[in-house]
Amino acid sequence: MTEVYLRGLSRWQAEQQRDAVADVHVTAYDGVAGAEYRDRQGFLRRFEQHVQQPGFDMTVADAGGLVGCAYGFRLARTGEWWSGFRGDLPKEIEELAVSGRTFRLAGLMVLPAHRRQGIATRLSERLLFRLGADLVVAAVERPEGYTRENAAASTLRAWGWSKLGELGPGASTPGRETAVRDVWIRRPLR
Repeated sequence: MTEVYLRGLSRWQAEQQRDAVADVHVTAYDGVAGAEYRDRQGFLRRFEQHVQQPGFDMTVADAGGLVGCAYGFRLARTGEWWSGFRGDLPKEIEELAVSGRTFRLAGLMVLPAHRRQGIATRLSERLLFRLGADLVVAAVERPEGYTRENAAASTLRAWGWSKLGELGPGASTPGRETAVRDVWIRRPLR
């Protein structure tokens, strides 16, 4: 088995690696046949926007080539990300959301051949350990009417994240219609 090394990337390095990251995305989220190009292009557009966000941070897993990554950014103090939140946002979370000390885990992916080796856990722990955030949030897509947890939600739960609620379709990602997204939260590792 090939040794997997983790390393952080600067914003500039992440931009330079965008095609390799997109390759990992397409393979990790192997979508509907024939949709790969659209999925890749859509991911590249989102990734370009994400890299420009304040506090962008990224950790990659390398085993003679990129095999996974985790990345995210600080959420704006205005709390726009929460605009599609369904229900009442708890006051403590609302205060953290506008404090500028909330980090969004925007992407976590590992190639299928490298799964079940603890790489995703290592990626997320390394990324979150370096943060100066008081709260970390993630949004996991859930098709409308779907009642069972998907693999991403099950993984977050196993890692000690808590489900806070949900964002409506299209929320948190302007210009991109999505399914309902479950919002998960966690205090960062220190």
